[in-house]
Amino acid sequence: MSTEEIQEQLAVHYKEIIKLLGEDNAREGLIKTPERVAKAMKFLTKGYQEDPEQILLGAMFQEQYKQMVIVKDIDFFSMCEHHMLPFFGKAHIAYIPNQYITGLSKIPRIVDVFARRLQVQERLTTQIKECIQNTLNPLGVMVVIEAQHMCMQMRGVEKQNSSTTTSDFTGAFEQSKTREEFINLIRSK
Repeated sequence: MSTEEIQEQLAVHYKEIIKLLGEDNAREGLIKTPERVAKAMKFLTKGYQEDPEQILLGAMFQEQYKQMVIVKDIDFFSMCEHHMLPFFGKAHIAYIPNQYITGLSKIPRIVDVFARRLQVQERLTTQIKECIQNTLNPLGVMVVIEAQHMCMQMRGVEKQNSSTTTSDFTGAFEQSKTREEFINLIRSK
């Protein structure tokens, strides 16, 4: 099915959802809403059509650098798979190269690929870590994600100031000294 056909089918379903909610699809403000929401959902889930490993492989360079490389404060937006409401925040990622580095812009790009899928924060954290580990084979990878979840803020417990932090790591980051160095570096401004 083509992208246009998928978008058309989504719009049909959103039109029915709007009707089931008790709204009038013919009301001026809602006439084009099903098409707009369908287009937005295609954009918000475009990560399914992208290969994060290929992104890293497309800018992989041999280098003898063996110290920590950190890309921090990577803004991301995702959709909670449980309620299809947004969650958003910052990802902080470090790896210690083992013969290969990648272009720095590739790290935020893989965050976006995984974030642009229906997600849970825990899986997002692990997928980013595994992608970097499996593709670059570094001495270690660590990912920390801090996020706010609209499913907790807008509904349910309605705790507007809550945030969630997840982390995952491999290799050299299993040593507390290395993890502490990373945490100290991402906390410094």
